[in-house]
Amino acid sequence: MIAAFERMTGLGLREQAPAWMVGLGHGATHWIAATFYLLLPYLTIEMGLSYATAGLLVTTFHICSFAANFGSGMVVDVLGRRVLVQAVALVIGGLALTLMSTAGGIVTLLVLVGIIGATNNLWHPAAISFLSGAFPKNRGYALSIHTLGATLGDSVAPLCIGALLAALTWRETAAWGSIPVYVVAFLVFVSLVRLERRARVEAGTKSMTIAAYFSGIRLMIRDKAAMGLCLMAGFRSMTQSGLIMFVPIYLANTLQVGPFMTGVGVMAMQMGAFVAGPAAGAWSDRVGRRPVVLAGATGTTLTVLFLALAGNEYIFIAGVSVLGFVLFAIRPVIHSWMMDLTPDNMHGSATSALFGMQSALSLPIPIIGGFIADSYGVGAVFYMLAGTMLIANVLVAMLPGAAKEDAAKQDGV
Repeated sequence: MIAAFERMTGLGLREQAPAWMVGLGHGATHWIAATFYLLLPYLTIEMGLSYATAGLLVTTFHICSFAANFGSGMVVDVLGRRVLVQAVALVIGGLALTLMSTAGGIVTLLVLVGIIGATNNLWHPAAISFLSGAFPKNRGYALSIHTLGATLGDSVAPLCIGALLAALTWRETAAWGSIPVYVVAFLVFVSLVRLERRARVEAGTKSMTIAAYFSGIRLMIRDKAAMGLCLMAGFRSMTQSGLIMFVPIYLANTLQVGPFMTGVGVMAMQMGAFVAGPAAGAWSDRVGRRPVVLAGATGTTLTVLFLALAGNEYIFIAGVSVLGFVLFAIRPVIHSWMMDLTPDNMHGSATSALFGMQSALSLPIPIIGGFIADSYGVGAVFYMLAGTMLIANVLVAMLPGAAKEDAAKQDGV
């Protein structure tokens, strides 16, 4: 498979190494988040929380993730210290997960979950802009490796954390589960900081002035294609956020499978992206972003509707494995599309705008989903999520800027 991607992209394995290391770091950020979601059903039971209160925890994650956008993009674009920001995000997120094991009540949990949410989004402007600059002609493929790391974290964490939960308490699991994050933070910093420093010297890169930064922000906000893409990505993220929260809850509380099988179910949702992500990213470098995103969005809508009708754990797990193939494959293509539409020196802020919209629109989903689950059952939530994904489908088709996309493709971007 690696050889096939080498032929498709023209990049040897050694040339891809920085992208794989950033992908590993991205996997660590998702390991943290996935661990929290796997712990959620069990800390909810121990602390006697309702589904709506559990939804409040998840909404806090998204609120703080959204708030982090206001400063992270500017820090990345003005200072240019992308590798340092990535390492700091991992270390602080890992510490929050470690301290969760000592949480004595809902207030402490809210603070720690908020920190995890903030550091989760602090990662993206630095990592995506780093890869976009390092692989300008293979942007879709490089960013697919980045999202492949997310898939690795999202899929391996449920399996490992599920196994730990079968033997330990959720508090002990939180403490042990944070250790790999520190190791990855060290590896990312050591392996990439010299590469970044050398690239900056060779390119003669200088820090951007604040005035130039805000001038670029104004131009980006006026770009209808870029802002429309942010809106579409936000509706897709609404669907993803709801699925990540309610798939394990549906497995654990409705279908009443054990902790290990709950982990297997969540892992199944991530496995399809291992192949689909790089293939979609590399293919979008050739044919353009829009057709790949539209196909994945349509497939996601239909699969979520199927999940609403599945009443057996094996059928449900089979459905979520297909869902992962279509849902997560288009993530790197959306990110690449945003990089195509914005200037190189604004990629950090463009990423913040994209993820900010995703966080903002995801905020109400956990609480709304929690009230729907409390009132009508967890299965009813999937009908709502199919509706949010259908809106994303419509927005993809309506996005302006086809001429700009074609020009970027012809330039080898």
